[in-house]
Amino acid sequence: MSVKCLKQLKLKRFEQNPILSPNPMHDWESLVTTNPGAWYDEETGKVMLLYRAAGNDAEHVVRLALATSEDGYHFQRHDTPFFSPSKDGFDAGCVEDPRIVNHDGCYLITYATRPYPPGEYWLSPRKRWRPPLVNPCYPHAFRTNSTSTGLLITHDFRTFIRAGRITDPTLDDRDVVLFPEKIGGEYYMMHRPMEWVGDEYGTVFPSIWIAHGEDLLKLGNSQLLVSAKYDWETKIGGNTPPILTDEGWLTIYHAVGPDEHYRLGALLLDRDDPTRVLHRTPNWILQPELDYEIHGPYEGCVFPCGKVVLNGILFVYYGGADKYVALATCPLDEIIDHLLACPD
Repeated sequence: MSVKCLKQLKLKRFEQNPILSPNPMHDWESLVTTNPGAWYDEETGKVMLLYRAAGNDAEHVVRLALATSEDGYHFQRHDTPFFSPSKDGFDAGCVEDPRIVNHDGCYLITYATRPYPPGEYWLSPRKRWRPPLVNPCYPHAFRTNSTSTGLLITHDFRTFIRAGRITDPTLDDRDVVLFPEKIGGEYYMMHRPMEWVGDEYGTVFPSIWIAHGEDLLKLGNSQLLVSAKYDWETKIGGNTPPILTDEGWLTIYHAVGPDEHYRLGALLLDRDDPTRVLHRTPNWILQPELDYEIHGPYEGCVFPCGKVVLNGILFVYYGGADKYVALATCPLDEIIDHLLACPD
């Protein structure tokens, strides 16, 4: 391993973090504003954030809200939620952790969801909300309130299509990240099925898998992409939609450490065959250290769902402690050069 790789690269926090905080003026976002997806609109010159928003209700209903920025640092949020849980169905409990890509002028947004609200999961003992009636005939997801991933489609960030579930309904499967363009005529996605662990799956901890197919609602042929390798990693999952660079697909991932804190690493995948990991950071590039990353519903968490590139700078928008939205940056060339010095 080269000297350049052994020298740890760290993302630089924005000095005015957090950039979004819970808003007491809106009941629906008075407790939580976190885990943002991001997109840079070249036509308008604006950065759009979709973030997880929740109020101080016992059920803990989670919505998505929209904020926009002219410079990528300072955001104006909207007065009403952008997207809310359905009245009933697979995404009636919460909609959260959006990842945004654009295919041919069409925004495709993956989001984590449950059929029932998650409840106040941060309390001890945990107070998870349960449905008033569960019949043995109910499908697995409705009996267990497990997480799956839905697909949201929009052309203008004003109207949308709730396209349906994009993952297997019998699995607890989230951290779903679509690639922003087809590869070999097929869509690709990374995902993290919790149940795929053990000898038959080749991994001790839940890991990042990659799937592909011709239709967004039927992506299969999954294979293991990345599993825990370093001492700061146990359970891992994908975070940000990949960016295509001259050296391959750049993406950020998270790892939950033995201390249960979330840290971030980076991957570089082959541009023509993204099932091949070319380079991987052996050390974390961001870990929870400051108050807005340590104190919240999840203590000790940095969790991005989106990144953009502005004037050669990589902007990584992340959730802090399941409560805030924050920003960390790095010159794009610097993180690519660092990855190229590191083995997979």
